[in-house]
Amino acid sequence: MTPFGERLRALREARGIKLKDMADELGVSSTYLSALEHGRRSKPNWSFVQRVIHYFNIIWDEADELQRLADVSDPKIAIETAGLSPKATELANRLSREIGHLTETDLDVILARLAEARQRSSS
Repeated sequence: MTPFGERLRALREARGIKLKDMADELGVSSTYLSALEHGRRSKPNWSFVQRVIHYFNIIWDEADELQRLADVSDPKIAIETAGLSPKATELANRLSREIGHLTETDLDVILARLAEARQRSSS
């Protein structure tokens, strides 16, 4: 499941909306919507996210957060490390191989460290 798929499902279930009904309203198949919720489709495009925002009548910060989640929800990514240090290439390769063995706590730690590094580099 992707961050966007998880949030989409939570929004739908919190309102008691059936997947098929939501898919019909958004103009997509229920198969597509299910695959999106389960992370078996690529990240949704901007237009689809806007339709979801309108469908749920989401505003301001929550709409921005939903778009942010969509942006980080591509389940099939490629990492280009050409021109970076050997450590960057090693990290990308090890993460690719080992991500399935990491716990939620491990992932939280790694995400926090990445956020700290990004903040330091933008200061």
